[in-house]
Amino acid sequence: MHRFLAILLLSALGWAQAPTPATPKPAAEAKPTANLNDSDNARKAHAAMDQAIEALGGQAFLGYQNKHEQGRYYPMYHGRTESTGIPYSRYVEYPAKERLEVLHEKGAVKIDAKSDIVLIHNGDQGYEITFKGTGREDPADTAIYLRRRLHSIDWIFRKWTKDPGVAWFYDGLAVVDGKAADQVTLLNDKDDSVTLYFDQNTHLPLKTSHSFRDPKDKQRNTEEEVYDNYRRMQGIMTPHSISRFYNGDMAQQRFIATVTYNLNLPESTFAATVTYDPKQPLRKK
Repeated sequence: MHRFLAILLLSALGWAQAPTPATPKPAAEAKPTANLNDSDNARKAHAAMDQAIEALGGQAFLGYQNKHEQGRYYPMYHGRTESTGIPYSRYVEYPAKERLEVLHEKGAVKIDAKSDIVLIHNGDQGYEITFKGTGREDPADTAIYLRRRLHSIDWIFRKWTKDPGVAWFYDGLAVVDGKAADQVTLLNDKDDSVTLYFDQNTHLPLKTSHSFRDPKDKQRNTEEEVYDNYRRMQGIMTPHSISRFYNGDMAQQRFIATVTYNLNLPESTFAATVTYDPKQPLRKK
């Protein structure tokens, strides 16, 4: 309800400020615009976010530049997986660089090295490196990655919370995996929103949720991430278990074994040069 009223109010303010042929009034006579965040509800949302930042590590969390994690992930289909876990190595440099290295295994015996895959995202560009060479990532996959990054924990706390055009709403109490949680929603001026759930005892994020319309069928879908098994690493509370849900079904689980923050990473970590077109057949030697 709060979000619906906010959208109406934002629209009304936009119409009220639209230019007209009449001579504009002097600045001294202009009416002040409403501040959507000047309410007890918004202040309660701010307080919940502030508690979460402090619980996550404060400036150590807000100021880290990069991190490296290793672990195993499990792709899911309708909440089930037949995988024994795929080992991965992931480098992230805020705000917009990531390198994901995946090595497929079968039991304790590695499959042909040709199964190795490296995905690189740098800005709004995506690349895939395989035994064939380096090619552009499929545009649809890049779009999915960019949407997830926009609604990630790092972007929420570092970008959404700093945007003066974002409206804050405290949605009340909720339950996530049997834990009592404070629910907060942020709504930007593009009618995009993200909802966060904070553990009432630890104030750590338990879940994030956002919805979007599929560009093809226009159906609304919901994507969620659930965080668990927090450990303090270099002063930062870091979840070591992350589960991703798509329209209520678990789509992926990631279990992190090690995390290191603020490494001295070379620029080549996130560099990629296209050597072939994935849509074109390889030339025979």
